[in-house]
Amino acid sequence: MTAVDSNILVYAHREDSQWHDAAYARIVELAEGRASWAIPWPCIHEFLAIATHPRIYSPPTPLDKAVDQVDAWMESPGLVLLSEAENYWPLLRATLLSGRTSGPHVHDARIAVLCEKHGVRELWTADRDFGRFPGIRVRNPLAG
Repeated sequence: MTAVDSNILVYAHREDSQWHDAAYARIVELAEGRASWAIPWPCIHEFLAIATHPRIYSPPTPLDKAVDQVDAWMESPGLVLLSEAENYWPLLRATLLSGRTSGPHVHDARIAVLCEKHGVRELWTADRDFGRFPGIRVRNPLAG
């Protein structure tokens, strides 16, 4: 199963992104494909926060449009939403300590642990910081 990080979701949604066409095509490929694919819940939260943020985008995506976008992704029959479950804390704790993780990388560790716990084969992201977590294979689907 492939999981998608928030930056790919934002690029796929925001038509003003230089990576929009490529990101949109990759999300459509997953959403319309036969295989299961995943979005970690924290990535949905971050997508909503970034797309609607007036200091990041001018104009930002209106909240109702961002929510509609999430609804559209959720219509994909193959989508699996990844969330914390029993034994999450011991895995996160170990990942944080082994990677000497702090600050904004704690969020990345959370995504990596959710993916690993749910059997994600590959995380699609444009964020190179995920390389610090050996439990998850990372690929930038926008790189040529």
